[in-house]
Amino acid sequence: MNILEQQIESLLFIAGKPLSIRRLAEMLKVKPNEIREAGDALLTRYKDEDRGIHIMRVDDQFQMATTPHSADLIETFIKSEQTGELTKPSLETLTIIAYRGPITKSELEQIRGVNCSLILRNLLIRGLAEAHFEKKLKTTVYQVTLEFLQFLGVSTLAELPEYEKLHNDQRLRELLERDMQQANTEALTQQTADIIDPETHAVDEDQAEIESDEEEQDDDDNEDDE
Repeated sequence: MNILEQQIESLLFIAGKPLSIRRLAEMLKVKPNEIREAGDALLTRYKDEDRGIHIMRVDDQFQMATTPHSADLIETFIKSEQTGELTKPSLETLTIIAYRGPITKSELEQIRGVNCSLILRNLLIRGLAEAHFEKKLKTTVYQVTLEFLQFLGVSTLAELPEYEKLHNDQRLRELLERDMQQANTEALTQQTADIIDPETHAVDEDQAEIESDEEEQDDDDNEDDE
């Protein structure tokens, strides 16, 4: 398996939905024909190895999915995910989505302080939360569903206790913005550190010390002349 096939495989796995050849080509910065060839090769490889997961291609889209012979097992698993009681972390996550949504995964994790990938997947499976791509933010955002409102017996989110106060909490908004700015600053600092050559800096610092010593010596000589 070449690098391009590995990259396509990774993207299909993490996406969990169909990805077009054009989108894959843009993300991987290659020509659409290269994506088409690598995707077809990946499809054939999965088929030949008779795995529990296979690659599907419909028109110009590829998607990773479970194989038909695992259907009964998958159905049992999904039912258990849908009918079991929500855990405390799931309830916390759902509450944040309800009061702060639409909300990005990164914002959600900043509030909770932990990775929320598995919890979000569970809430999506249960139909209590939904996700869509926000073009303006260029990322996926999450919000609760009508099924969630029906479950609580309310018609709108505004009927939730203290919804307006918590939804528009300026302190929380400022905290999220500050954390995001701090994360961007740390990333920029790290990038700068990676670019700078430590050895070059060491030479510069030594040279600076030599020049400083020479300046001090010149000052001493001038004082002696006086």
